[in-house]
Amino acid sequence: MAIAKEIKSAVFVKGSPTIVGVFDDGLPHIAFIGRSNVGKSSTINALTKQKGLAKTSGAPGATKHINLFLVNNNLYIVDLPGYGFVKGSVGKRDVLHDVIESYLSYRYEGEQAIVLILDAKVGPTKDDLDILTMLEDHGKKIVVAVNKVDRLKNSELKSQLIKIQKAIGGHTLVPYSAEKKTGIGALWVAVTKD
Repeated sequence: MAIAKEIKSAVFVKGSPTIVGVFDDGLPHIAFIGRSNVGKSSTINALTKQKGLAKTSGAPGATKHINLFLVNNNLYIVDLPGYGFVKGSVGKRDVLHDVIESYLSYRYEGEQAIVLILDAKVGPTKDDLDILTMLEDHGKKIVVAVNKVDRLKNSELKSQLIKIQKAIGGHTLVPYSAEKKTGIGALWVAVTKD
């Protein structure tokens, strides 16, 4: 199924604490993953041009379920919980880790890509590189999206992108800013490319 190059409609469908039965309808999907507070939900809002579609928060760990958004009535965008720092007990962190692990380790017929979001200023952390390795081990199509590029000067950004590309290897790298909505179109093109 060809994926539209433009998002014309997007609605929240459901949040699920488990992958069981979530993708039974066979529609393709694109998942977004990253550290807590890296801007996954903001990225989804920028892509869909809907400010409050995915709930955002200044506090890390706002996304606690696998959240599904139906795009153009024929594709899901999946917002996965953040990893790394999450407020709460070790038990809560373990539950979130299990939700992420269950999604990443499952083979979906309709999966199009997984977008790993990094912070431009921070670059890839050990957690990010561990997730990248897990994605590679599971044979996922990976796009590495570098958010918050607007927070760096051009000279800093250029040097940081070179470092990030070196760290992630040959994966597609897309710099953008969810807040300023720059590079968002290029991100969608990279994600939907066959």
